[in-house]
Amino acid sequence: MSLDFIFSILILIFSVVIHEVSHGYAAYLQGDNTARFQGRLTLNPLKHLEWFGSFILPTLLAISNLPIIGWAKPVPFNPYNLRNQRWGEAIVALAGPLSNICIAVFFGLLIRFGISAQFGVSFVYISSSIVLINLVLATFNLIPIPPLDGSKILFSFLPYHMQNVRNFLERNGTLVLIFFIFFLLRFLWPVVLSEYSLITGIAL
Repeated sequence: MSLDFIFSILILIFSVVIHEVSHGYAAYLQGDNTARFQGRLTLNPLKHLEWFGSFILPTLLAISNLPIIGWAKPVPFNPYNLRNQRWGEAIVALAGPLSNICIAVFFGLLIRFGISAQFGVSFVYISSSIVLINLVLATFNLIPIPPLDGSKILFSFLPYHMQNVRNFLERNGTLVLIFFIFFLLRFLWPVVLSEYSLITGIAL
C-alpha cells in the first residue's frame, strides 16, 4: 500500500467527518438537536466512519484509477424540528459540500500565494491533495441523485406537481448512484480540475 494512498485516505476521512458534522451543526442552528443527542456533533472519526463508504469504496476507486470519493454515516436530523420549514432541508444539505469547498479554498489559496511552498514540497503536495479531494467530495455530493446532498437541494426547488420526479429518484436513487460511480464518475474529473485551477492558479 503506497504512502500516497494512505495520505489520500486520511485526507478523505478528515474531509468526510467535517462534511457530516457541518450537516449536524446546520440542523442544530435551526433548532434540531437530533445530532447532538446522538453524539454526532464531534470531530471524532469513530463516531462517523463506516466500512464501505469510508474505506472499501475509496480503495476500489483508487485501484480503478478513478477519483477517490467516499462518505461517512449520515448525521441524523429531524426536518420537522427545523425553524425554516421551506428551505431548512436544503440548508442542512448544502452545509456539507460548502464545508468541503471552504477547506479547498483555504488550502488552495495557500498554494496560490506561495504560502505552502514556505513549508516545503511535502506540504505543497499535501495541500494539493486536500484541495482535490475536497473538490471531488463537494462536486460529487451536489449531484442531484439520492441520497446525495444535491437531491435534497433539488427537491426543495421542485414544485408540487413534479413530486413524481422525486418519488422516482428516491425509489431508484441507489441504483442510479452506483451506475454513476462506476461508469460516469470519470466525467466529474475535468470539472474538478477546472475548479482546482480556478482556486490555485495551477493547471493540472
